[in-house]
Amino acid sequence: MTAAPGFPPLRRGIRRPPQTTFTGLPVTTVAEWHARALDATGRLIAAIPADRWQASTPCPDWDVRGLVNHLVAGNLWAAELGSGATIDQVGDRLAGDLLGADPVAEYATSATSATEAFRLPGALERSCAVSYGPVTGSVYAGHRFIDVLIHGWDLATATGQDATLETDLVRACREVLEPQLAALLASGMFGQSLPVPAGASEQVRLLAALGRKG
Repeated sequence: MTAAPGFPPLRRGIRRPPQTTFTGLPVTTVAEWHARALDATGRLIAAIPADRWQASTPCPDWDVRGLVNHLVAGNLWAAELGSGATIDQVGDRLAGDLLGADPVAEYATSATSATEAFRLPGALERSCAVSYGPVTGSVYAGHRFIDVLIHGWDLATATGQDATLETDLVRACREVLEPQLAALLASGMFGQSLPVPAGASEQVRLLAALGRKG
């Protein structure tokens, strides 16, 4: 399968992710929400028990190590494309296993690089040459925010950790997600939305929207 930088691998027959903008969240804050999601997921990665790296996850394509590798790759792609590089310029440098002997350290380094890229002057307005683009940096950062936060929940669930997401991150993620939910689901890169009971929490509603039962 061919990986779309910043998103799960594209499966045969699915459409590209949307090139949607969003208005519910001021674009000047998207980089910071993304940074906070990276930090939150990083804490979960740092706490993965030694015997859980090969555990299955809610993402059928990846075990725990594979999913962390996906996040590291996404971060490194964001650092490159968010700073103005093209996919051709990056080539295959970010293919394969990127975790080595210290996955926690590799994630932390990659998260710092991704955070810094979206904080560069003009980064949120600049066009990013992603595989489904081009899109503005603010849209790309929003998509990365969704990916990092939700996969943090996946990792917590897979490794027996507390999977409660920070309330304000959940709310911000819904702000980014809801205007483009139909297009994201149509891309085939998330599970189809699940029904939720009356009175369900914001986290349960967010996860259900992306095909997860939380």
